[in-house]
Amino acid sequence: MSLPTMTYDAASDRPREECGVFGVKGAAEASVLCAFGLHALQHRGQEACGITSYNAGRFHSERHLGLVGEHFTDPDRLKALAGSMAIGHNRYSTSGAPVLRNVQPLYADVRGGGVALAHNGNLTNARKLRTDLVADGAIFQSTSDTEVILQLAARSSEPGAVDRLVDAMAQVEGAFALVAMTNDCLIGARDPLGIRPLVMGQLDGAVILASETCALDMIGATFVREIEPGEVVIAAEGGVDQVESVRFAPQAAARPCAFEYIYFARPDSVIDGISVYEARKRMGIRLAEETPADIDVVVPVPDSGMAAAMGFAEAIGKPFDLGIIRAHFAGRTFIQPTQAKRDLGVRRKHSANAAVLRGKKVLLVDDSVVRGTTSKKIVQMVREAGAKEVHFRSACPPIKFPDFYGIDMPMREELMAASHDLKKMEAMLGADSLGFLSVEGLYWAIRGEERNEARPQLADHYFTGDYPTRLVDRDGASSDRDRQLSLLVDA
Repeated sequence: MSLPTMTYDAASDRPREECGVFGVKGAAEASVLCAFGLHALQHRGQEACGITSYNAGRFHSERHLGLVGEHFTDPDRLKALAGSMAIGHNRYSTSGAPVLRNVQPLYADVRGGGVALAHNGNLTNARKLRTDLVADGAIFQSTSDTEVILQLAARSSEPGAVDRLVDAMAQVEGAFALVAMTNDCLIGARDPLGIRPLVMGQLDGAVILASETCALDMIGATFVREIEPGEVVIAAEGGVDQVESVRFAPQAAARPCAFEYIYFARPDSVIDGISVYEARKRMGIRLAEETPADIDVVVPVPDSGMAAAMGFAEAIGKPFDLGIIRAHFAGRTFIQPTQAKRDLGVRRKHSANAAVLRGKKVLLVDDSVVRGTTSKKIVQMVREAGAKEVHFRSACPPIKFPDFYGIDMPMREELMAASHDLKKMEAMLGADSLGFLSVEGLYWAIRGEERNEARPQLADHYFTGDYPTRLVDRDGASSDRDRQLSLLVDA
């Protein structure tokens, strides 16, 4: 579907993770490597996971609701996923409900052979395409927009399975990074603007595709290169030096998602040659320059505020300390049946370390502020632990616009910064002061350069409203951007 199903986690008040994809071609136990790769990418989606392998003329698939460690640690289960080629997926549902029929990889028999597909992102024209396909007789088995790609491939007039997939990708719009598998090829593709990440690596002659470099590190693979925007790579025979490259869209400058650097990617990953960890530290350094405060200690909101808080403390020469402790096994608060129980989510996940906070002027650093509900509770918790003052800083600019490319976040009217000025937000959070990184500061931290107003180097629409690709409204008709946003926000 073209519009995300907003299952937003109000208790955690974070932009929800996207999805993670992983693929292997040419390894003796491809599914084992796939399981390790998905484990490294678990932060990108915790609702469901799946692995599909190919061996001796047959596709083998395991798809489950839950975490990788709950389903893919059994040697017998992995042995059943035999073969030297496999793809896998971690899912967080921005499109389609979290039920087993939507869990990826998805599989279809098309003319030219079987195709398994795993996809990260959101297709902005999926609703129109789906409507047209159903009118033409297509029968959908899921509500995931990923199936649209398979249906398009099935109806393509191209002769082979790979060509049919390439033809399908030329028809979709939005953001995607995908891995696919036919009976003889591993395929990877990235959307024309490179909004979603995808990298290639190698391990003992095997070709590896992954959403992030941290997954390559997990299995001991060597990074080879990023998949280029609008590129399809096809691994059939041999190693990475024999991988074929095909374009389904003209060459264009990449516009990767800014939130990969701010929040989504693991700190030890490298995106477009930029260390995520170093970028986050620089966000904190620039934040300190732009929003100074007279404080005693810098405290991160764990875990995503860690690197930025370190940069902030380093810039002002003040102590960095763990004034908030995160309970990593607190569970997922959004499944609690009542609002009262959901409100306990912050204290179940975060505890104040009074020994660090008591009597101090504390500056809290978090990656972002979305609705502000969690930030408000954290400020209150720190005050109750004895802090003399509580200042709050966001390591990214104010979020004023929703996303339609694979991030599940609230609609515009629910975004705190969309309708309140700085002083009002400060009062809403109960903070002694509030500060955000500027858009210019974000570009300095990530890119080391100024924003190109005519051709922005990042997908930064959450802050600027400058959406990187054409949107399609609920009726499938293209329209001017203001009307599109109005329709999408009200949907």
